[in-house]
Amino acid sequence: MNSSTVHSGRFSPDLARKLAAGIESGLLTNLHAVTVAQRGQTVLAHYESGSDENWGTPLGTVQHGPETLHDLRSVTKSIVGLVYGIALDRGLVPPPDAPLLAQFPDYPDLGRDAARTSLRVEHALAMTLGLEWDEFNRPYTDPENSEIAMENAPDRYRFILERPIVTAPGQHWTYSGGAVALIGALIARGTGKSLPDFAREALFAPLGIMQFGWSAGRDGIASAASGLRLHAPDLLKIGTMLLDGGTFQGQRIVSRDWLDQSFTHRVEAEDGLRYGWLWFLGEAPVDGTARRWIAGFGNGGQRLWLQPETGIAAVMFAGAYNRPDAWVTPTRIWREIVLRNFTEG
Repeated sequence: MNSSTVHSGRFSPDLARKLAAGIESGLLTNLHAVTVAQRGQTVLAHYESGSDENWGTPLGTVQHGPETLHDLRSVTKSIVGLVYGIALDRGLVPPPDAPLLAQFPDYPDLGRDAARTSLRVEHALAMTLGLEWDEFNRPYTDPENSEIAMENAPDRYRFILERPIVTAPGQHWTYSGGAVALIGALIARGTGKSLPDFAREALFAPLGIMQFGWSAGRDGIASAASGLRLHAPDLLKIGTMLLDGGTFQGQRIVSRDWLDQSFTHRVEAEDGLRYGWLWFLGEAPVDGTARRWIAGFGNGGQRLWLQPETGIAAVMFAGAYNRPDAWVTPTRIWREIVLRNFTEG
């Protein structure tokens, strides 16, 4: 175990000890890393040893630290949303209100399907395509899981776009790695670069993020849904940049307009949560007052939490992959360790 409080600010001075007590008690399990910053100052950095994997491939027991790459799983979706926004600001990708099938002219038969012509790019960003998709009811170890079936399909984009229509676009949220795979395709086609290469140029390099991994399917296409691997401090740096309105060290990385659009409530999600454009939205109390938060969630307990009003960014990495209770540990840390030990003053 390696834990340190770098700067306390308005946090309880025994913040690190309270986290350690939660781990020792068995209430916080499968934890790999926790990093927290407030107004750009790191207040907590904690790393554990634990069993890990890389996109389903076992890595054995890993001693995690600030220079250990870790799967983000579906937090990748939120990062892809940022990359799309940067490409949009450069005029390289179609806007959210653009017809979706028009961006895939290689499927003319689908484009002639009148029932699909109302699909727009924004429906992929909000996961409201209205197409049949099941990632919730089947584990990712099941080949019938829609994301796994997409990865195994001879053509991932046709697989997504030809799914049966179950609701009108824009009406119902359905969690879908396929939706963000389409966004990844728009980025690659519009920029003329692979998704990882454009992300490196447009997002990672300007932030000084020099090392990352990005898992790809058998077709060589990087997974926009779940493939990104980052160091915990680097994901925290992205979070801090977002809380600074899309700027880093005075340099504009992502437009404030795109962040405002992304963090706007678009649709009701599962479990009482709300959804923007590839970001989860909700509220949590601080000093007895509900404050909004923005987050990327990933399989196994991966989290990037942001609370704009308090300036708090928090990253959690864990190894509870494919477990239905994987949400418990990161949620406890966010609500009971981080926010409960912060005073707005």
